[in-house]
Amino acid sequence: MTSRLMRRALDRSLGQVRYVAPVRTPDAGGPVAAVYAQLERDFGMLAPPIALHSPAPGTLAAAWLLLRETLVAGDPAGRPDREAIAIAVSRANSCPYCTTVHEAALHAQASRGGAGGPPGGPGRERLAAWAAGTGRRDGERPPAPFGEDRYPRYMGVAFTFHYLNRMANVFLAESPVPAEVPAPARRPVLRMVGRAVRGPAADAEPGAALGLLPEASLPDDLGWAAGDRAVAGALARAAAAVEAAGRRSVPEPVRELVASRLARWDGASPGMGRGWVEDAVRGLPDGQRPAGRLALLTALASYRVGVADVTAYRRTEPADRALVELTAWASLTAARRLARR
Repeated sequence: MTSRLMRRALDRSLGQVRYVAPVRTPDAGGPVAAVYAQLERDFGMLAPPIALHSPAPGTLAAAWLLLRETLVAGDPAGRPDREAIAIAVSRANSCPYCTTVHEAALHAQASRGGAGGPPGGPGRERLAAWAAGTGRRDGERPPAPFGEDRYPRYMGVAFTFHYLNRMANVFLAESPVPAEVPAPARRPVLRMVGRAVRGPAADAEPGAALGLLPEASLPDDLGWAAGDRAVAGALARAAAAVEAAGRRSVPEPVRELVASRLARWDGASPGMGRGWVEDAVRGLPDGQRPAGRLALLTALASYRVGVADVTAYRRTEPADRALVELTAWASLTAARRLARR
């Protein structure tokens, strides 16, 4: 398969997005076009986990700010360690799409001699164990194997992937390689994905994406990011945008239900059955139960969201924007709960 054909396969990757129709590049304008331009320049490709947000421009900008200012921007020498955090969190969240993409990116960096990490940085295994532990109950989380100066960015990467993994699990297939790519060509395409995602990190100046969203105050529960201006600015703006989306698209009783459930959540899986979610939504009005069910599943067990859950919700809220905003709010609320601990 020629490199041109592989590029064409990657360009068709937006067709992998389920349930919503992402804005295509030729049709993008205004805020969507601004995000797409930065995304392709700084990340290396029009990544579906970000582009799937495009029916809701505010959440699109929020998702990109989180990814860019934690993973992509900053010291290029530290990018491999940040990729290792992304991989560990994605594995812990049962997100094969993000795991595959960032394993490919880390492999591409290693093949070019960039996998050493910053001088004196933490061992990769301890770093991965810490990252995976950010989603576990209190007694199971290892201490951070790095200094306070790195905490905002490293925790920012973990926070971002607790968010993005949930969105990817809902909206994307398990592999970033389109299903129509022949088996012999899948590995070369995946290598191309890794090289693309590596991106021109040296040119990604921290804070350059902040102007995509209005300035906002950093919430108290995200105060751990205050030591890094760009990361703190991204988290503050993203949180404000997603909260506004939640107020617009998530009924207040559903927001209260999710917040109450997360306040008691210890990070553990709710189990294989669905009785817990049915019991939880029983107190909602009939017309809000599909939204409550989808929001709870997205927050607590995103890998369990299925076609029936989305279809039931779309009967009450058919717009793509509402679906993206509800799942984005639930995903970020869960990520904030995990980071708070």
